[in-house]
Amino acid sequence: MTDKAPHILLLGGPTASGKSARALDWAAQTGGVILNADSMQLYRDVPILTARPDAADESKAPHVLYGVLGPDQLWSTGDWVRAATPYIEAALRGDQSLCIVGGTGLYFLSLTRGLAEIPDIDDAVRQRARQTYENEGETAVRDLLRTLDPEAATRIAPNDRQRLTRALEVVWQTGTALSDWQKRNVPLLPEGSYSLEILRPDRDWLYDRCDRRFDLMLGQGALNEVETLIVQGLQSDWPILRVLGLAELWAYVRREMTLAAARDLAKQKTRNYAKRQTTFFGNQFQTAPSHGA
Repeated sequence: MTDKAPHILLLGGPTASGKSARALDWAAQTGGVILNADSMQLYRDVPILTARPDAADESKAPHVLYGVLGPDQLWSTGDWVRAATPYIEAALRGDQSLCIVGGTGLYFLSLTRGLAEIPDIDDAVRQRARQTYENEGETAVRDLLRTLDPEAATRIAPNDRQRLTRALEVVWQTGTALSDWQKRNVPLLPEGSYSLEILRPDRDWLYDRCDRRFDLMLGQGALNEVETLIVQGLQSDWPILRVLGLAELWAYVRREMTLAAARDLAKQKTRNYAKRQTTFFGNQFQTAPSHGA
């Protein structure tokens, strides 16, 4: 490496911690590109519910990989890495500065520690894993993983159906735990090629911001986004339902709960998610400098 400052900033942290504003500050100083590393902001139809940068923000700096998926589409971490790679390679060549910003911790790990080259999964095996989750539930899948891949059983967050079934299908297909595959990784970003900044705001401040932001989303038209998805034929197995608040507002529209109950539950889930993200980044990136929002 030369003494030249890194062209890549990895900017992570929990939801509502101020990452997008920090990324815009960085872009104003560098003239660089902002690349989305938030799995929910990949979705096209929910810019309000995912707190995606709006048109005014996007006019201030180039933003890439925002709003690229339809509601029934799902990207693996590998899909995201493949989409991000051209921008990362350009930054590594020195062609542009790049801020990779988001709260999806596995995206950051894939860059700094590598992504396992796992063999393709047969459709029958993938369907078996999904059916096991569907028929027997999350607890049964975790019980299986405690024997087959105990690290994954411990690491994967509650209600993360995608990653739980992924861990199960990998060990069934290959006979090797996903956690063991991941230990063979080669990082996409060489050591010294990037700087790392993790936002770690005060917990009470963060939880209050989560609550206030959801109220703001309702005022900005979050329910209209739900209605748009219903018109598209929203189904209970669509991946977009992982977006915080969407399932609760859909339940309200279907008259399965009051708006107050939907709002309260969505806020609670958002705070819980922020807590898990804070813990993840704290555990995985302990050497990163701490920055308040």
